[in-house]
Amino acid sequence: MSEEKITYEDIQRYEFVLGKVPSLLLGTMIRRNSNLISKFESTIVSRLDTLNETQKRQLDIILNSEVSEIQALLKEAYDKSGKKQYKQLSEPKAAKFIESNLAELKKIVEK
Repeated sequence: MSEEKITYEDIQRYEFVLGKVPSLLLGTMIRRNSNLISKFESTIVSRLDTLNETQKRQLDIILNSEVSEIQALLKEAYDKSGKKQYKQLSEPKAAKFIESNLAELKKIVEK
C-alpha cells in the first residue's frame, strides 16, 4: 500500500451508503460471497466519471490495500460507530467477499 491511508473519517463520509444495506442482507451476501460489483457495474461505471481527484486517490488507495488493512479500518469504524455492517465486514469470514469484490472493481476501474 502507498504511504497514504484511508482513515475512519474518510469512510465516515460514505457511511450513509452502508446504512442502505440491512445487516441481515449484508450477512447473506458475505456468506454467499456475492459479486456485488457485477450486479451494479453500470451504476459504478457511470459514477466513476463523477469522482473528484480526492475520491479517485482514495479509491486507488483502497484498491491497492491489503484486505487485512481494510478490515482493521472497518473494525475501528465499528468500535467508533457501533454499526453492525462494519462489524460484519471486519470479521475474518468476510475477507474473501471483500477480496473478490475489490478485484472485480479493480477490473472496471482499469478499463
